[in-house]
Amino acid sequence: MNQGLMNSLTEAERLLVAESERDVLKGLDEDELLELHQRVRRVRTKYVKNYRRAASASVASAGGRGMSYPRNQRDRDKAELFESVLAKVSREVAVAARRASMELRSERLDAARSAKATAPATRAADPAKPAAGTRARAKKTTGGLKKDASTQAMGARRQAKRDSR
Repeated sequence: MNQGLMNSLTEAERLLVAESERDVLKGLDEDELLELHQRVRRVRTKYVKNYRRAASASVASAGGRGMSYPRNQRDRDKAELFESVLAKVSREVAVAARRASMELRSERLDAARSAKATAPATRAADPAKPAAGTRARAKKTTGGLKKDASTQAMGARRQAKRDSR
């Protein structure tokens, strides 16, 4: 990083950049990382907004975009710095989210395995299942509950119309 840019940062901004160091990020949990991500994004957006406003305002006085480009270097550099900090924090948030997802998945699988292991091996006749001699009829569906209900209602209306004749 440019030492001049680091000297132009406020104390709060320096602390924010320091919080994004790899060693510090590794010690944070997912919620803390998300909070840091939000703070960095807010600062980045501030400097991007300042840069764009100042650049558009100086175009007319400078005589063109190319002539006004060097006038707004500080905000542009700060926006770039916080963009890179945001990228670092975003990667760590993704890693933490993936780790939490894998932990939750393994917990669910372990719970399912333990529930399966404790289930009784033999069951009595299940009242929900039909008797062995009768076969369960296949349901005729289109795949959508609303569509099936609509089709059934349409048939009922058609039958009612016939019955009223």
